[in-house]
Amino acid sequence: QVQLVESGGGLVQPGGLLRLSCAASGSIFSIIAMGWYRQAPGKQRELVARITSGYITYYADSVKGQSATSRDNARNMMFLQMNSLKPEDTAVYYCNVDGLYYSDYRGPYDYWGQGTQVTVSS
Repeated sequence: QVQLVESGGGLVQPGGLLRLSCAASGSIFSIIAMGWYRQAPGKQRELVARITSGYITYYADSVKGQSATSRDNARNMMFLQMNSLKPEDTAVYYCNVDGLYYSDYRGPYDYWGQGTQVTVSS
């Protein structure tokens, strides 16, 4: 079972930026797809961004133009850079495994960590 630890959140002013990190307990070299999710108070958890082993990325419409995700297999980490943060970006952000191998569509897996809190407020 993969263990994931999110970090990098905090309190920022509107228009600010954050880079969130996701550290895996083991190698992510062979993981086909990993994703970033967020859950705001009273809201459903939603997919924010996804990156594949081929470095193909996906972004939700709500964060397009302000976000960039990347992965560093050598360090067993993935990242989410968020710019121009808005109050509606306030949420707990999680990373997860979306696919372990080719043709695996069962994600996200139940590898949720504790998440990292992002609060955007003046």
